[in-house]
Amino acid sequence: MKPLTVLGFLGSTLDASKFGPSRWNKWRPTVGLTMHEDLRVDRLVLLHGTVHRRLAEYVAEDIASVSPETSVEMRLLDFNDPWDFEEVYGKLLDFARAKPFDPEAEDYLIHITTGTHVAQICLFLLTEARYLPGRLLQTQPERGTANPAGTWSIIDLDLSRYDSIATRFAVASAESTSFLKSGIDTRNAAFNRMIDEIEQVALRSRSPVLLMGPTGAGKSLLARRIYELKKLKHQVAGPFVEVNCATLKGDSAMSALFGHRKGAFTGAVADRPGLLRSADTGMLFLDEIGELGLDEQAMILRAIEDKRFLPVGADKEAASDFQLIAGTNRDLGEAVAKGAFRDDLYARLNLWTFHLPGLADRREDIAPNLDYELDRFAEREGEQASFNKEARQRYLAFATGPEAGWPGNFRDLAASVTRMATLSSKGRIDLDSVEAEIQRLKRLWSGQSEVNDDILAAILSPETLADIDPFDRVQLAEVVRVCRASRSLSEAGRILFTASRARRSTANDADRLRKYLARFGLDWASVTG
Repeated sequence: MKPLTVLGFLGSTLDASKFGPSRWNKWRPTVGLTMHEDLRVDRLVLLHGTVHRRLAEYVAEDIASVSPETSVEMRLLDFNDPWDFEEVYGKLLDFARAKPFDPEAEDYLIHITTGTHVAQICLFLLTEARYLPGRLLQTQPERGTANPAGTWSIIDLDLSRYDSIATRFAVASAESTSFLKSGIDTRNAAFNRMIDEIEQVALRSRSPVLLMGPTGAGKSLLARRIYELKKLKHQVAGPFVEVNCATLKGDSAMSALFGHRKGAFTGAVADRPGLLRSADTGMLFLDEIGELGLDEQAMILRAIEDKRFLPVGADKEAASDFQLIAGTNRDLGEAVAKGAFRDDLYARLNLWTFHLPGLADRREDIAPNLDYELDRFAEREGEQASFNKEARQRYLAFATGPEAGWPGNFRDLAASVTRMATLSSKGRIDLDSVEAEIQRLKRLWSGQSEVNDDILAAILSPETLADIDPFDRVQLAEVVRVCRASRSLSEAGRILFTASRARRSTANDADRLRKYLARFGLDWASVTG
């Protein structure tokens, strides 16, 4: 067996006694733990303050008399305020880091019976975090006897050994992740792993979270569910405040976010608290944060880091303690490179970044989301709707197949289900309803291509149009639209090449446009005639 070291505080009350033979009739936890035949303590690290040095020496003498094989190592550890959690934890952490523990050579028990309640809690936390590499030791008097040794037991922090506790923790964790997924039994492995990570971050961190993904991927819904989960766990008290930054333009952006004082500008007839103040003690969701101007970004960064900001027209700062979730469908790293987004704010947001995949990348999740949308329709409209077997199979075959692009992601799916449920006869979605919806989706998704083809069909033969790649059709259709809205070839060239012409020493936009049209057998007259 490896040598056993016990570490614990001197009990200034429990370990004290009269200096006489009667002390052996009293249970003293530090002395008693060395009196057990089935617990051989080779070394005792006794933590004590300066004021209790004499008591510590007296206890060490008694231990030597009852357990001469136990060496007592007295360690002085003073606290200005033994009930100050921060001070006690900090000094114990410094002690743990400085002490040369060697778990390979000896075993450790951490005695948590003595010391203040704050000290006991700190010992527990440091042991759980493995700064103190041992198990917890609890001692207590033996009821009904005058046995000075008392009894002892070891608290094992390995919860995985306790099936019932492990099961309860597993169930609680599963409930949290299911909550974030709105109860949807999603099947995409990568998405499920991401939700597991978000659940851990949500409950263990107050740092900003960045949700990236295409429009309609569910960023707003997930942000609200994160808030509701934290609210359920009593981690936030304030409200959930959501704002789409794309709707904040010009001077009104500052006022909406940070508030203003009465008279700050024309139309400011009263004080306005602003969205950041409204989110105090709660959560602020800034959707499309990439649309904010650089000045607003700078103030958001200050508000995140210092919890303070200056309302428009104010000479005194306001305070708000909120957790931030940001959403964007833009590549913020690319925006930083172009100077459109502050690198310091991006660095602050990028601690916890999660990329939400679009619906086309989670086709196996369409079926459970289909049921979810039907349930939402029933809650919203007060009417149940469901598919018959053939209709459901047909819809899922289309929805999960290559023809379905889902450019609007879950918004497209929600709208599709709403249409079918609303138009269904007596709440039953049949095959005809599904076929009609499939054709509707195809028209909606190909709408832009049809418009482009209509423009080009008027100036190109069917054979020529068929030979042009879809990618080139989009570009050519836009060129034709600009030409028709311009008074001359030169004006159209200036509009089309406005960015690149600034980088050239000489520019002949008309000639450049003329050569581009010639690639497709077109000229100015044929396009605008």
